[in-house]
Amino acid sequence: MKEIIKHYANDELTVVWQPSKCIHSKICFHGLPAVFNPQNRPWVTIEGSSNEDIIAQVSKCPSGALSIEGKSEAKAENCTKVTVTKGGPLLVEGILTVTLPNGEVTEKKGMTALCRCGASSNKPYCDGSHAKIEFDA
Repeated sequence: MKEIIKHYANDELTVVWQPSKCIHSKICFHGLPAVFNPQNRPWVTIEGSSNEDIIAQVSKCPSGALSIEGKSEAKAENCTKVTVTKGGPLLVEGILTVTLPNGEVTEKKGMTALCRCGASSNKPYCDGSHAKIEFDA
């Protein structure tokens, strides 16, 4: 099966959406509804806000389903931040190198949601299963 990747661009930047990575946290929609609205088609309206606001909102995507390409690409800080969410994933912000048990190495930039409940079918990444099993730690 071919992976779907969507691009939404203006003259300065491109928002890249990879739906297979999305855990439907709704952080994008709640944070910047003028740009991210799942009721609209297309659901990303890049003209809805400033590049700076879009970059800031995309950097909060916990799964990495949203990312930025282009001249205004978000610059990562030199530190990594980890937030333990109640009943949810570990949110890791920064530049990460993830090595899977099969030896595959992936670089992640921005926000990455790591499974904490053990129920994800996309380990080590969160897929939202914590809500289904009512994980509460």
